[in-house]
Amino acid sequence: MVVPAVLLVAAFPLQVAVSLPFIGALLATAAALGVMVKAAEIAVGRLIAVARAFNVPDAVVASTVVAVGTSLPEIGAHVVASAGILSGTLDYHIASATVMGGNMGSSTVQQTLLVGVFVLGVGRTLLSSSFMRSTYYPMVLALVATLALSVDGTISRLDGVVLLVGFGAYVVSGVRTAPTDGQSYDGASINRLRDTAIAVGALVLVFASAYVVLVVVQLVVETLGLNGSMVGVVTLGLAAALPELSTVVEAIRRRSPDIALGTLVGSNVVNPLVGFGLGGAISTYAVPPSVILWDFPFKLVVAVGFLLVVRRNGGAVTRREGAWLVGAYFVFVSVRFIFYAT
Repeated sequence: MVVPAVLLVAAFPLQVAVSLPFIGALLATAAALGVMVKAAEIAVGRLIAVARAFNVPDAVVASTVVAVGTSLPEIGAHVVASAGILSGTLDYHIASATVMGGNMGSSTVQQTLLVGVFVLGVGRTLLSSSFMRSTYYPMVLALVATLALSVDGTISRLDGVVLLVGFGAYVVSGVRTAPTDGQSYDGASINRLRDTAIAVGALVLVFASAYVVLVVVQLVVETLGLNGSMVGVVTLGLAAALPELSTVVEAIRRRSPDIALGTLVGSNVVNPLVGFGLGGAISTYAVPPSVILWDFPFKLVVAVGFLLVVRRNGGAVTRREGAWLVGAYFVFVSVRFIFYAT
């Protein structure tokens, strides 16, 4: 959690960096990011337990609670930003840019760095045709659809509704094509009321922490003239990807590619459709040029390039592709810093 704050301090003029109130605000942001990620983890765990207590099929849980839960920090930030925009407590352009930058930063970490680390750790991995159909192709479609709706510089309420409908179609498709056997009720809640109350309390912490982050980011942007989306990339973007990092580490240990890749690629479906969709539907968004000119095109080029390599390799990915993906992440961040920092 300290890393985003350190990155920001390193970019500040010396006279600002040594300001105790300013450093205190950055430390508060780091703490808020930590609380947000941990609270999201707790909320998801309790909601899964409650769902299993009500005998909800695993396919439904995976497509709803798990899919949304892994992106809960990003989604929480979007909801809070939109509420702040509507109430006038947050600046429309800064809040829009921050949560969109965070969304793009987080999903790019997952799509490139974390998938690359996983492949490097596991080695040659065969991607099934069902995974490509159910998860990878929807990710590409989600990126194309969100870019198409963003290219005019705004996400309107109608655009937001379209994206949410797209996510609904993705969930329905996933539930219909999921296997009906192998249902597991391990870890079902033994006290539904208690676990529901804990999940609600954790969600409140997610939203409260997101508000703290957004307020401080607005202060940083207004004081230093930085690009709100760039600040979002190095704060929300990195922090929100931490839950997926733990999934990757566990998947490498167990050598289970389906869990890791399903989570990482699935989050790249949820992030644009639900994050941008909710934000647009609630308050509308002003889309910063960096998201249109760099973030989405970069993600699409990587996605299509990876797909072509997988097809050439007969559905397999190797450590060479893993190294390529890790390198792609640092290209993404470097170009962001050089051309879109202000």
